[in-house]
Amino acid sequence: MIPYTLLVLLVAVERLAELVTARRNAHWSRRHGAAEYGQGHYPVMVALHTGLLAGCLAETWLGGRPFLPALGWPMLALALGAQGLRWWCITTLGPRWNTRVIVVPDLPLVTAGPYRWLSHPNYVAVIVEGVALPLVHTNWLTATAFTLFNLPLLATRVRCENTALAGAAPAAP
Repeated sequence: MIPYTLLVLLVAVERLAELVTARRNAHWSRRHGAAEYGQGHYPVMVALHTGLLAGCLAETWLGGRPFLPALGWPMLALALGAQGLRWWCITTLGPRWNTRVIVVPDLPLVTAGPYRWLSHPNYVAVIVEGVALPLVHTNWLTATAFTLFNLPLLATRVRCENTALAGAAPAAP
């Protein structure tokens, strides 16, 4: 249980690094005339992602969930892969990446990195992590609850981002 607790705490530290990056990027975006969209769903997203980490710890310690190597090791690989994908997205978008929907007008859409293949690769990382991180230690209740609450939130978020990006992208020649 201790190694898993450390893993979840490391993910929490990673989330704090994301927030620092997001705050810095928000300042950059606002200096470049950005507008923010979807502020109403942001607190729900923060609460859900915080709940994921808390649920992982609570279900492990209170539920006495075991580490099953046949499940835990592949899930750990997926969770680490999700982190890699997330940071690939962050570095590809550079100062345009944010945890909020903040769009600088008249910048072309990014089509490099993972955005060559997917419109929203960061959400693939969120989905994979939401299942894999809890299942590293057989926390199936947390994985299920996060997934069920996350799906409608992601649908809202993707609609919000698509609308914001469509309105801010430069017109095609």
